[in-house]
Amino acid sequence: MAAIQTAPPPFPITIPVSNSLLFYLNSLILSGDMLEGPAFLVSRDLPSSCEQESRWIYNSFCVMELSNNKRRLELEEEAVLRKSCKLSDALEEGETKKKIQELSLSVNQGNDPNHTSDQSDSSSLIYQLGRDISINCLLRCSRSDYGSIASLNQSFRSLIRTGELYRLRRQMGIIEHWVYFSCNLPEWEAFDPNTGRWMRLPRMPSNECFICSDKESLAVGTELLVFGKEIMSPVIYRYSILMNAWSTGMEMNVPRCLFGSASLGEVAILAGGCDPRGNILSSAELYNSETGTWELLPNMNKARKMCSGVFIDGKFYVIGGIGVGNSKQLTCGEEFDLQTRKWREIPNMFPGRNGGPEVPEVLAAAEAPPLVAVVNNVLYAADYAQQEVRRYDKDNNSWVTIGRLPDRIVSMNGWGLAFRACGNRLIVIGGPRALDGRVIEINACVPGEGVPEWNLLASRGQSGSFVYNCAVMGC
Repeated sequence: MAAIQTAPPPFPITIPVSNSLLFYLNSLILSGDMLEGPAFLVSRDLPSSCEQESRWIYNSFCVMELSNNKRRLELEEEAVLRKSCKLSDALEEGETKKKIQELSLSVNQGNDPNHTSDQSDSSSLIYQLGRDISINCLLRCSRSDYGSIASLNQSFRSLIRTGELYRLRRQMGIIEHWVYFSCNLPEWEAFDPNTGRWMRLPRMPSNECFICSDKESLAVGTELLVFGKEIMSPVIYRYSILMNAWSTGMEMNVPRCLFGSASLGEVAILAGGCDPRGNILSSAELYNSETGTWELLPNMNKARKMCSGVFIDGKFYVIGGIGVGNSKQLTCGEEFDLQTRKWREIPNMFPGRNGGPEVPEVLAAAEAPPLVAVVNNVLYAADYAQQEVRRYDKDNNSWVTIGRLPDRIVSMNGWGLAFRACGNRLIVIGGPRALDGRVIEINACVPGEGVPEWNLLASRGQSGSFVYNCAVMGC
């Protein structure tokens, strides 16, 4: 059995786990002072005299590796950070799973009553760290690793599948925004713009009627909701990132399609739309993803369908759409205050039909709902006809053109193009010009005072380049 040289750590092992502590562990292991060679990749027995300390360091480093270098270190730690980055970049998915399996072995040893140093139980999650420090570490891991972490044992699986980690992340302001979209129903894909990772969701269990019907999508909490119609009635498919599975069975108080919607944390509001008989609605509902319940809200001032919804400064806005007996887009918007539970109409909030006088007249029913997105409580809109991006001046109730959309993206009267907010970025998803129609591109920019500068985040071959549905989930 190889000998392990240890030195007393120059810091107390207490919560919370700080960047300095993680940096210390990382630097010791990378320099080879704590473990010989690649010892941190190999599970082995430890001498009882230093078992607790070495195992604690070993498990801490494994969890830190799973975080994919998301923590930023101080400038004076830059030299060691470069080594850490190189190591993390070299780790492929198979190696990550191997490391997790070794961590699982360590956990199982800690939970084994026959093990020589049984001083923990499964509720502590990571052996010798304790539950609080374990959760503190896991909160800073990328949620793309949570599926692998859940495979460690029942305690990890329960922690993730109950949604406890995501609730704590929300309270601490730790949010990762992922884009979910479908270019080939009923298949869905997810893209993480921070790491460039792609993930294919399980195939949605649907029939031909659902695929051909009008559909809306919405991400709220840890759920992706897709609204459509089966043969006899409306249906809602719900994808849970906790279970990585689709389910059905939930029902709104007033079934609808072609509505405007937006989410804020674990709640979402759906407004307007059409009922199964085609009647345009003024009603609205609030959905709470934590409780799985629907609540009817007061009616809007105007009934409308094919509208869009956003949250700005904690208030819900519904924009544009088509009203009763009106073939043109409504130019007014409405604001709903969640505190007072009242609607306020805002005249001329949306400029109406996309394009200008030189663009051929397009019936409102043939156009996509307004392409709008909110970044840092500022509302932006995409004009598909003029290929422009506009910013809303809330104080003056006016719009200012700030730049252009990516040149290579096309649409059919706004359909097939996704314009969304993703954290502090605007993203545009669609098929580029002059290609065979089987490539999808994701462009992003960070809006500010100047002209938006678009960057290509990803380009991927698809079975189609027409975006049917798209939603952004932040959790």
